[in-house]
Amino acid sequence: MTLNVYLSGEIHTNWRQEIMAGAKEKGLNISFSSPVTDHQSSDDVGETILGADPTPFWKDHKAANINAIRTKTLIKKADVVVVRFGDKYKQWNAAFEAGYAAALDKALITMHAPDLTHPLKEVDAAALAVTQTPAEIVDILSYVLSQQF
Repeated sequence: MTLNVYLSGEIHTNWRQEIMAGAKEKGLNISFSSPVTDHQSSDDVGETILGADPTPFWKDHKAANINAIRTKTLIKKADVVVVRFGDKYKQWNAAFEAGYAAALDKALITMHAPDLTHPLKEVDAAALAVTQTPAEIVDILSYVLSQQF
C-alpha cells in the first residue's frame, strides 16, 4: 500500500525533510506532496503567469487562487494531511489547509509547540493526532502502514 501524505504549513524550517528522511529510513511506502515552499515563487505566481497588476490586492488575489488550485488538488488526493504550525509567522494558509482537509474528512495530524496548544485548540480538535516533532509523525505513519513504529 502507498500512502499519500500532504505536508502543509510552516516553510521556514526543515521539518518536511526530517519527515521524508525518517520515512525513507524506515522503508515506508509514502508519496509526499506539499504547497510551493519557495515564498517568492508562491507570491509571484499570479503575475508571472497572468501578468502584472497595479495594486497589491490583485497580485495577492491571483497568486492565492492559483496556489489554491494546487493545494486543493493535492489535499483531495491525500490520505493523510500533516499541518505544521510554526511560532515565528502567522500561518493563515496552514489554518485554511487544515480546515479544508477536515471538511474533506481527511486524516489530519497537526504539529506545533506546546505554547500554541491554546490558540490552535479548534484546529487540534479536528485532528486525529496532535504532535510536536517530525519523529512522532514518522512513527504514526509507520504504524499506519506496518503496525510498527
